[in-house]
Amino acid sequence: MMTGHMGYYILIGVIGLISSLVSGKLKSKFAHYSKVHLRNGMTGAEIAKKMLADNGITDVEVISVKGQLTDHYNPTNKTVNLSEVVYGHANAAAAAVAAHEVGHAVQHATAYKYLTMRSKLVPVVQLTSSMSQWVIFGGIALMASNALGASGLYVAIAGLAMMGFATLFSFVTLPVEYDASNRALAWLKSKNIVTQEEYAGSEDALKWAARTYLVAAIGALASLLYWAMQILGNRR
Repeated sequence: MMTGHMGYYILIGVIGLISSLVSGKLKSKFAHYSKVHLRNGMTGAEIAKKMLADNGITDVEVISVKGQLTDHYNPTNKTVNLSEVVYGHANAAAAAVAAHEVGHAVQHATAYKYLTMRSKLVPVVQLTSSMSQWVIFGGIALMASNALGASGLYVAIAGLAMMGFATLFSFVTLPVEYDASNRALAWLKSKNIVTQEEYAGSEDALKWAARTYLVAAIGALASLLYWAMQILGNRR
């Protein structure tokens, strides 16, 4: 039991380290491309508003929020939330982030299937993700003690199912994020918003942003498979 838990913490530690390295690389890329100033002088807010208008979206508001890399699209109140360094600045990084977040607004307006699926998963994941690990631990403990017969196995499998929803959410997030970046880059290029050099910076910044989601999805799947093997391996 203790060995199993130790293996899990080592796995989580390795994934956490990789995630930290990718996140650090993303921040350094953002800092680097923040120095590549746009020739047209358009700020992130101006780019976001133009992309919304070009896509015929009139019911989404662009607002400024505090923090760094806190940019997001809120489908509930239809707002594109841009961090201060994106909202008011004119550089390749700001252009990439602003256009990416509007990409989510375009997905919402066109009922992009993976965004719809992710939105439906949100309340389920919010309810189950924090509980799943403890339910699995409890189930394995019951299996080890054989206190309630086969009930421990069912408890552990229930925890596994909870963890499965979080894993599914992570993987559904991937096409949502990649598609938003593709929409952003296609628009930036087709409307000649950025020069070739500025476009290259925007593209590279978005690639590293996508990799943070990829690492998270791989980590979620690794945890799910690890605990599935622990539970199935402990069956009597």
